Amino acid sequence: MFRVRVQMPKMGMTMTEGTLAAWTKKDGDLVNEGDVIASIETDKITNNLEAPATGILRISVEEGTEVPVAGKLGYIEVEDE
Repeated sequence: MFRVRVQMPKMGMTMTEGTLAAWTKKDGDLVNEGDVIASIETDKITNNLEAPATGILRISVEEGTEVPVAGKLGYIEVEDE
């Protein structure tokens, strides 16, 4: 098993941080690559965050937390093939 990091995306040229507005999946849920797992708010927009891999979602950050760009939000546990 290995982990794929879920991180705060950079959604604009001047974005330095975003707020994890809401998780749409729960800790321990099986997610597929491309599933919407959270919504991210900035001072200008709200956007969906998609799962970067298929596996079990592990959440590290609570809703409402401000996180810098590329900061860790959690990870996905992926089974080795």
